[in-house]
Amino acid sequence: MPLLRASNLSKVLRVNGNPFPILEGITFDVNDNEFVCIVGPSGSGKSTLLRMVAGLEKPTGGKISFTAKNGSSDVVVSMVFQSFALFPWLTVMENVCVGLEAKNVPKEARVKTASRYIDIVGLNGFEDAYPKELSGGMKQRVGIARSLAVGPDLLCMDEPFSALDVLTAQGLRDEVLTLWHQDELPPSAVLMVTHNLEEAVYMADRVIIISQRPGRMISDMTIELPRPRDRKSPEFLDWVDQVFSKIV
Repeated sequence: MPLLRASNLSKVLRVNGNPFPILEGITFDVNDNEFVCIVGPSGSGKSTLLRMVAGLEKPTGGKISFTAKNGSSDVVVSMVFQSFALFPWLTVMENVCVGLEAKNVPKEARVKTASRYIDIVGLNGFEDAYPKELSGGMKQRVGIARSLAVGPDLLCMDEPFSALDVLTAQGLRDEVLTLWHQDELPPSAVLMVTHNLEEAVYMADRVIIISQRPGRMISDMTIELPRPRDRKSPEFLDWVDQVFSKIV
C-alpha cells in the first residue's frame, strides 16, 4: 500500500455565493522512499492540494488516506512553508520545539530532539537567535528543522526555496536531498510543490503536472535520471523540456 493515496480530490470555494472550482478529480499515490513534485501554472491549485494532504484544508470531494509501514493509518505529516512561517517572538530553539510541544513531549526530550535537528540543518550556535536576526536561508533551515523534529513519515514542502537567492536555494535543495537519502532520518517520502521545472526534475522521482484552474491531472511522469543529477546535461534538459511541453 502507498504511504499516501489521494482519490478523486476536488476543492470548490464560494465566491459571492457562486461555486468557484479550484481542483477537480485529482488522483495520485506517494510511496515510501519517493520524492514527488507537483507542478502547474500559477493559480492551478497546487498549494491548495498540498494543504489538503497536510490536513490544513478539507477537500470538497474525494478522499485522502495514509498507510504506515506497519499497516496502520497513523502517519505523521509535517509542512515546510514558502514564507518560513516562524514565530518572530520565539528563538530558533523555541520555534523548532513548537511541534514537539504540541505533541506533549516533555521539555528535556524536546530540547534534546530540537538540538539534534538544529545541528543537522547547520544552525548549531544559533539556538537563542530570533528570526529577525537570521538570513532567509537560515530561516528556512529553522522551518526544515521544525518539520523534521516531529519525525514525519511524509514531508510536505510548499515552494520552500522560491524566496531565496539562487546559491542559497541550490545549497538547500542538495541538503534536503541528502537528508532524505539518510535512512536513519525522517522523512520516508517528500511531496513538494514548485513552479520551477528545473527544480522539479532535479529533485523528484516523479513529477505530477496539474492543469490551469480548475486544476486537473495532466500527467504523472517518472523522471528516469540517475542521481546525483547534472543540471547542464542534455538528458536533464530534455526532461525539463518534456515537463514543460505537458504544461503549455
